[in-house]
Amino acid sequence: VQLQASGGGLVQAGGSLRLSCAASGRTFSSYTGGWIRQAPGKGRELVAAINWSSSGTYYEDSVKGRFTISRDNAKNTVYLQMNSLKPEDTAVYYCAVKLGTAWGTQVRALLAYDYWGQGTQVTVSS
Repeated sequence: VQLQASGGGLVQAGGSLRLSCAASGRTFSSYTGGWIRQAPGKGRELVAAINWSSSGTYYEDSVKGRFTISRDNAKNTVYLQMNSLKPEDTAVYYCAVKLGTAWGTQVRALLAYDYWGQGTQVTVSS
């Protein structure tokens, strides 16, 4: 399975970006999609996750109301719409996939994710 993340870039504070994560290779019918970021000098943190049916979503507190995660199962793609971006959102953003339909607090565990993309840089200038 390969995950290709795209859509990162340089944007001014208050701007928007839309990240995409396309899966290819092995076909799987159900998975949780997640976006994880790593800022310079910091550890990785889960920003948002969405379950296989889109009926469940999770957002890290600092992005609630600004970021929206969505998916298109027909295209095997997960999106992250980021609005009202702040300089503290600057990080490398990784997409990841956890196979299966399980949903709950376990989705917050980064070790639970089975496949990871290569990361895309998001830089927000003040």
